Amino acid sequence: MARPIEAARRLVVLTAIDIEYAAMRRHLNDLVPRRHPAGTIFEVGAVPGAPWQVALAVTGPGNIGAGVLAERAIALFAPQALLFVGIAGALREWVALGDVVVGTRVFAYHGGRDDRSGFQHRPRSWDAAHGLEQLARHVARDDVRPEGDERPGPAVHFLPIAAGEVLLNSPSSPLARQLQGQYGDAVAIEMESAGASAAAHLNGGLPMLTVRGISDSVHRPKEEAEQAGWPLLAAQRAAAFAAGLIRRLEPEHTGAAPTAAPVVADRPAAPATVADRPAAPATVADRPAAPANVQVNSASGGAVFAVQGGDQIVHGGPR
Repeated sequence: MARPIEAARRLVVLTAIDIEYAAMRRHLNDLVPRRHPAGTIFEVGAVPGAPWQVALAVTGPGNIGAGVLAERAIALFAPQALLFVGIAGALREWVALGDVVVGTRVFAYHGGRDDRSGFQHRPRSWDAAHGLEQLARHVARDDVRPEGDERPGPAVHFLPIAAGEVLLNSPSSPLARQLQGQYGDAVAIEMESAGASAAAHLNGGLPMLTVRGISDSVHRPKEEAEQAGWPLLAAQRAAAFAAGLIRRLEPEHTGAAPTAAPVVADRPAAPATVADRPAAPATVADRPAAPANVQVNSASGGAVFAVQGGDQIVHGGPR
């Protein structure tokens, strides 16, 4: 029996290119378009059996566009989590085509300083949200192949991902050597998750997770993988894994409440004028009595002079 969708349960799923978008869209029902004021069009639907509203969009390649559209999606939908779902290239030979990589950390590897002493790496990185990562490990124990997929696998790897602005297609290029030397634990490379991770971080640490199917490898020609149909299969496997995660997702896995700001009108109104505020006691006699043996210095309309051991009261004298 389908679980009812709760209005407060909202997710955003971003993709970079059309085959990723189409693969994820196949898992959503009752899609309705929603337009951001700046023109970005989202489709909002639901994964069957999951009580979540899912807003889906395609960002185009690159971290800049991914970051901008992630920010728009967060502002428009106030989601409880953000997923980036798509394909990536393998950096390690033992990562097979068709495998799924869940990014435990995203490296923005292009940061650095270049001076006379050489290039000094200054990357940024974002860890996966712990609750989402733990749920993904649970999902990985099941068969996460899309319907009709008869090929072996996929293996699911929980390791870091490198995200930059370069489409890498060589194991011996300067960039490949940089990644091998400085980011030895990264097993996949793509071009969007750093931007989306930065947007999630800047929105109160919104839980974010990257799910990537391996479509090609830097250790073999990209054209061979494309001719064999791996990009499409990799996109479908990543989408199937993400849909399985959404079906099992509960609010406690995100650790975050919806990010919508409170409405100002709901706050208690401040007094409009001085007359609306509680009146102060009119005379000294109206004020609460001070405890015994305590000095009180009080004045009404004039100066006050301290006197040791007693109370000094001056009434309305000329200034």
